[in-house]
Amino acid sequence: MGLTSAKGIALTVSLFGLLAFLLGVIAENKKPPYGTPIKGKDVVICKFPSDPTIAMGSLSIVALVLAAFIGHVAIFYPYKGKSVPRGALFQSTSLSVFFVIAELVSALAFAMLLWATITEGHHRTSNVHHDMDTLCPTAKTGLFGGAAFLALDAALFWLVCQMLALNARADYLDEDEDEDDKGEYGQVYAADADGTKV
Repeated sequence: MGLTSAKGIALTVSLFGLLAFLLGVIAENKKPPYGTPIKGKDVVICKFPSDPTIAMGSLSIVALVLAAFIGHVAIFYPYKGKSVPRGALFQSTSLSVFFVIAELVSALAFAMLLWATITEGHHRTSNVHHDMDTLCPTAKTGLFGGAAFLALDAALFWLVCQMLALNARADYLDEDEDEDDKGEYGQVYAADADGTKV
């Protein structure tokens, strides 16, 4: 038994959302609290342990972007070859509200993951300081973890959007089918004219 396209898309959104979450949590757990300052003549060189924080943060960003992209596909994809106009989809207030929330949460998760990853990379590359009291900081603790939870929330909101879009599609397509069953204008049966069926 093969998966329907709706289930396949939902599973893909879930997979990438969960992957973004797990990679963000790993990045948070592997990130050192600070580097080791090595004092030289008029400079401090910060040495950081080798860890996968930047790689995990970057992969988490990619997984989040894929989850959000496939979340958009889940809403606008023409299931069973039948497309529905965007205006008809967004007549549903619930879908409109959840779509905006999914967009905002995805953007916030993306911004936090990007900020934490760039900050961590900047601390690693700019590791020579002229301030002799530097403590060799790393990215703020909790950024990767918070962004990871937001990435998971974003994936869940995209799944809710998909369910609401499927409901809106079903309503729209049912209305079309009902209109087709009524027949063409001007078609009158003999039973309608004199009350007897001929």
